[in-house]
Amino acid sequence: MDLHIIGGEPTDAERAAVDELLGAPESGWHGAARDIERDGRTASGGRAITGERHRLLPALHAVQDRIGWISRGALNYICRRLAVPPAEAWGVLTFYHLLGAAPRPPVVAHVCDDIACRLRGAEQLCRALEARLGPPLEGGHPSAAHEAPAGGGEASGVASSRAPAIAWQRSPCLGQCDAGSAALITRAGATVERFVFAPIPSAAALVDAMSAAPYEPGPRAIASAGAPKLLARMLKTDPTSLDSYRAHGGYRALARALELGPERVIEEVTASKLLGRGGAAFPTGRKWDAVRRQPAMPHYVVCNADESEPGTFKDRELMGSDPFAVVESMTICGLATGSTHGFIYVRGEYPLCEARLGGAIRAARAAGLLGDNVMGSGRAFDIEIRRGGGAYICGEETALFNSIEGKRGEPRSKPPFPAEVGVFGKPTVANNVETLVNVLDIVLEGGAAWATTGTTASTGTRLFCLSGHVERPGLYEVPFGTTLREVIELAGGVGGDRAVKAVLLGGAAGSFVTSAHLDMPLTFEAVRDAGTTLGSGVVMVFDETADIGDALQRMAAFFRDESCGQCVPCRVGTVRQQELLPALANGARGASSATYLELSAAMRDASICGLGQTASAAIESALKLGLIQEHARS
Repeated sequence: MDLHIIGGEPTDAERAAVDELLGAPESGWHGAARDIERDGRTASGGRAITGERHRLLPALHAVQDRIGWISRGALNYICRRLAVPPAEAWGVLTFYHLLGAAPRPPVVAHVCDDIACRLRGAEQLCRALEARLGPPLEGGHPSAAHEAPAGGGEASGVASSRAPAIAWQRSPCLGQCDAGSAALITRAGATVERFVFAPIPSAAALVDAMSAAPYEPGPRAIASAGAPKLLARMLKTDPTSLDSYRAHGGYRALARALELGPERVIEEVTASKLLGRGGAAFPTGRKWDAVRRQPAMPHYVVCNADESEPGTFKDRELMGSDPFAVVESMTICGLATGSTHGFIYVRGEYPLCEARLGGAIRAARAAGLLGDNVMGSGRAFDIEIRRGGGAYICGEETALFNSIEGKRGEPRSKPPFPAEVGVFGKPTVANNVETLVNVLDIVLEGGAAWATTGTTASTGTRLFCLSGHVERPGLYEVPFGTTLREVIELAGGVGGDRAVKAVLLGGAAGSFVTSAHLDMPLTFEAVRDAGTTLGSGVVMVFDETADIGDALQRMAAFFRDESCGQCVPCRVGTVRQQELLPALANGARGASSATYLELSAAMRDASICGLGQTASAAIESALKLGLIQEHARS
């Protein structure tokens, strides 16, 4: 294997960033690294870290954090350390929009211009930023004038002197939809700073924040109808303190799970009829039981915290405000399914969540609640955090597995299913954050008692993310069966005596409903009968002043950009969808709803994964409800 086909050597800073993550190479490694042979040894006897390709994404992040981008020399060094072919590593690097393969300024603001923020003035903000800072970086990369020197060398680790000190770029949804407008600000350096600035009062305030101290978003609207369950500890506990978590009932569920034993825990989860909260609504107990029964070892637990569906921010609040609950529930899942290791895959746009989860893991490990002897039980389970690189497709569980393994985040064909062949080819439980946190109450209350909340087919409570034209955008917990009207009223309703034009349920991959559906119960069965979905819990309200055509155009652009390109129906279909949409709205010759529905059917029926299968859902629903025609007449 030739591991030195990319020109350029790493700078000292790039090498240090990689070595701090992977550990210092053996003596003599640096001078002879270019002579790695097929068995992974260097001419001087040192050894590259082989069989650890799964550390590729963390290594790329380490350099990006330190330098602000990944040069050819840095990538070459990572490839030699991990024994990864450079062509494959290049494919991984260029897959993620948060990673840069060309020089960037040290400070970059990723400004959300997605559908929820557009309803709150994101486009006006972007125009004001362009007036102050110039055009946005395209696709996360500067113009050709700032590209890396062709020869690599020391210069490859330093941005062009012509580059500005700060820059901005447009970003897909940052999961801050309750803020109105938001930006993820990254400052490269020995001590990297990554933080979210939201809400953004003005372009001037954002520019000031890019050179000021890190900013943490203040409290957002969080409420429940009735006694809260998932939100019970929020705003009461210190998310950085294990003692505070235990003072409010933390780790009682793990102790109870150890008393019950793995079989009884899975029986209780099955009796609860808990359905997955990430969008697929698969029975959780059945998934856990399937993994536990697999003879192949080891087993893994993956917490899917790559919350990238536009309009969704529930998992952000759970991880940021109640991180120990995520760790405890993952531990229960691991012990119940015979797993010894878990991964939390946190989206790269959630630095506060990543920091708080990391603190919770370290505190739990120090207290004997993770590790080789969990709570003195003699059972082992530990957790590792993986930061995503900015790719919506990695919310699909098999694409997420590939990302963890150090590959491009492309979905796998099913079967085989993750319960048999998951991450690293082993049986894997993959659950959403909200799904896992529900397990704590199920274990303590018992599955049957927990299931008395909600309806027969939709048990428990549900977190809904209210955004758009409501008075109090935020996170709301209600029992299943609460109507759409009641949820909107919980958020203060639509302001200014304006009427509801439409509501987007489930996010960009969901569908629109109108005011005729306001009394629809929010249950899996009721929304299915209405031809829509709860998805990831998005309730985005559009009042009568909203430009729904603009929102549809942004959704079409989103899916075009986020398609991994692996299958033709999605890769080509998302482009054709974006091209056809304005023609439909303007009544162009050759454009018709029949043409669009034919395209939609091809994408839905032939795409490999849920992205292509649902990319047309919201637009198709708007077409059927007459929302596109209404825009054309305006």
